[in-house]
Amino acid sequence: MPHSRFSGSVSTPKVDVAIDMGNPFLNLTVDGFLKIGTVAAARVATEEAYHMIKKGNISSHNFEHTLKKMCKEGAYWGTVAGLYVGMEYGAERIRGTSDWKNAMIGGAVTGAVISAVTNNGRDKIVTDAIAGGAIATAAEFINYLT
Repeated sequence: MPHSRFSGSVSTPKVDVAIDMGNPFLNLTVDGFLKIGTVAAARVATEEAYHMIKKGNISSHNFEHTLKKMCKEGAYWGTVAGLYVGMEYGAERIRGTSDWKNAMIGGAVTGAVISAVTNNGRDKIVTDAIAGGAIATAAEFINYLT
């Protein structure tokens, strides 16, 4: 039975969290989910705090709404990130090479799956797959430049 371990360290400006689920695929997927999910939740918290302060209306109802929205957005974007990282890793393992094509495949599959889950039509699924592949490939090329 696999065991899981969680450890982390903070050093400016990088936050490094190690997830050990006993399988590299699961490690990367959970890592992507947690990191991007946290970013999405923090974004919602920041936006909602700004709107509450701007309106001057801070109540327990607003706080509860913010928490629900943080969980929803964090889970959604964490799932997207986890799916992408998992698909990219899977493409790398299947192809036996690490290059930009894995990002393209991972982005295309992620775009198609997320689009299909939201009950979009076939044409929208195809365009979302193309967009996902293009965005992931562009991000990979930008990463190569730095």
